[in-house]
Amino acid sequence: MAPSDVRRDALLTRLPELEHRLQDVGRELDAHCARDWEVLATGREDDGVLEQMESAGMAEIEQIRAALRCVDDGMYGVCVQCGGAISESRLDVLPATPTCRHCAK
Repeated sequence: MAPSDVRRDALLTRLPELEHRLQDVGRELDAHCARDWEVLATGREDDGVLEQMESAGMAEIEQIRAALRCVDDGMYGVCVQCGGAISESRLDVLPATPTCRHCAK
């Protein structure tokens, strides 16, 4: 199996995991409707963390979808900024990364 196929499989596995996690976060955010002010204040702090998790998860989903489009287009592993190759070792660690190490700095 080609490295891009292995990474594609990893991306396709990660996508539903993230979607499920975001559903859980959404349910948790919806559940925070306490009327007690002290409980509400603590809940709002928790909501901030959950909202950050939701935002990060949505961003990762978009990166995964973009990476999968690149696989389909034959452009996977090509840096979107400089057009150079993204190293195999970088793709092993960050299979959805759109940039090479140099451009990521």
